[in-house]
Amino acid sequence: MKRILLKLSGESLMGEKGYGIDEKRLADYATQIQNIAQKGVQIGIVIGGGNIFRGLSGAQKGFDRVKGDQMGMLATVINSLALCSALEAIGQKVRVMTSVRMEPVGELYSTAAALRLMEEGNVVIIAGGTGNPYFTTDTASVLRAIEIKADVMMNGTRVDGIYTADPEKDPTATKFTEITYDEVLNRNLRVMDLTAITMCRENKMPIYVFDMDTVGNLEKVINGEQIGTLVKPE
Repeated sequence: MKRILLKLSGESLMGEKGYGIDEKRLADYATQIQNIAQKGVQIGIVIGGGNIFRGLSGAQKGFDRVKGDQMGMLATVINSLALCSALEAIGQKVRVMTSVRMEPVGELYSTAAALRLMEEGNVVIIAGGTGNPYFTTDTASVLRAIEIKADVMMNGTRVDGIYTADPEKDPTATKFTEITYDEVLNRNLRVMDLTAITMCRENKMPIYVFDMDTVGNLEKVINGEQIGTLVKPE
């Protein structure tokens, strides 16, 4: 596996705190990411902003949807800077790129520049979603994965894969080892939003859903261990 796009949930960054950014969770993520970077894997990262602000929930509380989504995009920038700082603290080369102009916070994203930085050994964190309202971080992650020609999009979550139902609510739920995009859509499984799944299907971008919160899991996935769920074409 030469190049991956790692999608991280903003909510996971809360760790045990239940809000904001948990420093221990951040440090754990940074160590896991550095471990696979040292193996020569090129890494692009997209982080959500749900631990700080979510545009859709803001709209439900009376915020203008466009402004709410822009606030959500800025939340992803805060998380990206936090992860960047944690990686720098352990000596990992890393750069933050943003989907809209935000110098000196980060360099404006372009595919060519991101690939050049990865070739030079940098972890590249791409912040700010797609830069447009009405698109989720799921969609931004898929878009970046396709653009950088990642071998796989890794969806690091709080659960260890995709289940027939929500395992936290249904004790009879069973886990898939592999599943197709069509099955995900037909079963209405909440892996990612509809736009993101459809983009993956159309561009044949495999998704690997796994539990990122357990330290060491990212390296296990890179080493080929089956600990999550692979979403793939037919």
